[in-house]
Amino acid sequence: MPVPELAAAFKDAMAAVCTPVAVVTAMDGERPHGTTVSAFASLSMAPPSLLVSLDRGSDLLALITASGEFGVNILGHNQSRLAARFARKGPEKFDGVAWSRTDGVPRLDGAPGWFACRVAQAVEAADHVVLMGEVHAVASAPAAPLTYHARVFGTHRVLS
Repeated sequence: MPVPELAAAFKDAMAAVCTPVAVVTAMDGERPHGTTVSAFASLSMAPPSLLVSLDRGSDLLALITASGEFGVNILGHNQSRLAARFARKGPEKFDGVAWSRTDGVPRLDGAPGWFACRVAQAVEAADHVVLMGEVHAVASAPAAPLTYHARVFGTHRVLS
């Protein structure tokens, strides 16, 4: 399969995978930064660790690399506008967004899941860098998750 066709087929196949949605955050001095991701996962229980994948050219990646820490805000089913806001480019993503600096990283108000992490390892992979973060603070509340599937936001429903 030629490369452009393979890339398109890969993109279509990955769109069929339902993924959770999160906003990865970091501080630049007193200014918060963040971006929406669907490429993150639990990594280990001992020590508690997770991983996120960011584009090599990402401004956020540069901040995380410099500071050595980042936050992961797991979004709930009613936060698709927040996900779309942080998916776009630009420095104004946090304008009008309620947040706090908690354990050194930006925490979005109302996100049902939140982790503060220290970078344990960074691995370059293709055009991304996979950050493995050791969790040093966590909070969660019961809520239906925001998911991304077939190029649209949705949620998960428990079938009875």
